[in-house]
Amino acid sequence: MTYKTLLLEIESGVATLTLNRPASRNAFSPDLMQEIRAALAELASRRDVRALLLTGKGASFCAGADLSLQAGGDRTSRAKEGSRQQREWINPIVTDLQALPFPTIAAVNGSAAGAGASLALACDVVIAARSSFFLFPFMPRLGIVPDMGATWFLPRLVGSARAMALSLIGDRLPAAQAAEWGLIWRCVDDAALMDEAQALVARVAKAPAHAAVELRRAFKHAEEQDLAAQLDYEADRQAELLATEEFEEGVLSFLEKREPRFPPRG
Repeated sequence: MTYKTLLLEIESGVATLTLNRPASRNAFSPDLMQEIRAALAELASRRDVRALLLTGKGASFCAGADLSLQAGGDRTSRAKEGSRQQREWINPIVTDLQALPFPTIAAVNGSAAGAGASLALACDVVIAARSSFFLFPFMPRLGIVPDMGATWFLPRLVGSARAMALSLIGDRLPAAQAAEWGLIWRCVDDAALMDEAQALVARVAKAPAHAAVELRRAFKHAEEQDLAAQLDYEADRQAELLATEEFEEGVLSFLEKREPRFPPRG
């Protein structure tokens, strides 16, 4: 499929999806939102993809909603259309990313603002350039609540106190501080961002094909259970996973002192 607002490359099992509206700092337009969903559906259906790298073209990762497309007009109509886009395009992007059967890495360059920050946090791992920053301007600048999952991700990653302050005050959170707080995995020098991100996504692409799905489920289950229930969950999953081809290959590679060669996605 050909995309107008995205660049999609697939090589050696790694898909690189680049938001391609640099003139608007890769802000969400209807076309971009729809094309992201289409691209994620395409990638989910491909058996040759084992990992996704998501980034932005130009000086920004994603500036969130394109407010130039929302100015003026009737308030009621604007609210209804915004709600429709939220339910049909914006929120499903998060669930689509979380449902992909392979790991997802966000490489954040420049600003990740508003829903753009939420987009990054919906990925399994976030790596960011040192000059980049995260911004949650929803309430202090626009009088609306954080969306695209930000109210779910933020307190779980940085705690309720920091989540409240980030959302109420709306200051930029530099990438280095975001890494210190646990919002993201790592901050690297600007010039090294894509090399580091590509090396990282190449590594996770070699993981067992079910890795992302199993880990997401396990951590999600842990949020809702006490320790005893989670221990039972782990034992139940191991009872199945210990019988897989992946585990057998992992044991053999350990004994033979070599890198494991896991089978492709089935």
